[in-house]
Amino acid sequence: MKSIGIIGGSGVYSPEFIENAKEINVRTDFGEISLTKGILNGRDVYFLTRHGKHHTIPPHKVNYRGNIMAFRILGVERIVATAAVGSINKNFSPGTFVILDQFLDFTKSRVGTFFSDGKVVHTDCTDPYCPEISGILREAMKHFGYPHHLGGTYVAAEGPRFETRAEIKAYGILGGDVVGMTGVPEVVLAKELGMCYASIAVVTNFAAGISNHMLSHKEVIDKMAELNGKLRNILSFVIPKIPDERHCNCAKAPTSG
Repeated sequence: MKSIGIIGGSGVYSPEFIENAKEINVRTDFGEISLTKGILNGRDVYFLTRHGKHHTIPPHKVNYRGNIMAFRILGVERIVATAAVGSINKNFSPGTFVILDQFLDFTKSRVGTFFSDGKVVHTDCTDPYCPEISGILREAMKHFGYPHHLGGTYVAAEGPRFETRAEIKAYGILGGDVVGMTGVPEVVLAKELGMCYASIAVVTNFAAGISNHMLSHKEVIDKMAELNGKLRNILSFVIPKIPDERHCNCAKAPTSG
């Protein structure tokens, strides 16, 4: 069966839940990428830490193109990502999982496409997240009885700073449910290469102006550490259930012109 790619976000740095783990390096046109190859419940996987092993890479400096291209070179067609998020929607309380289905992009300085060499390419992002994998994620949530929401709009902020009260209020008016700093352009780049991409957003805190205290990165990491066991359960359940044949439209090629 084809290998699955896993991207660990903030608080998900260690591949200790993967058997026969072996670190490998992949050379891409965008730099050399370090990943861990191993087995998760009988399925070959490649695990990549978005921020590096010791969280040394800030969100606006992540090598998004290198990461996604490394998966492509390794033959990965499906990616399951985790993302620590702040809640804009008051119904999405800390400790809740959100299976994302839409995004709003407010990033500024990132290269958000593989097609930056003068070729005009348009990628359909009507449904940016893979519905097939998202459905399996929902199965896992129901199986374990974890609090979750099927569907949610992710607001991608530039970072590395947290947002202002006014920004969070505006994002909420526009329909945002959760806010993070890394989901875009990651999902778009996967879409450009015809890869399936699904994301488990982990609500670690209420966003600025909704939270009753100042925000801190420690709060995010502490909550992710608390929920790490549940995340591993979800991944262990989902990865073997992803079929080898795809039954979605994610492989649809971008159009030129």
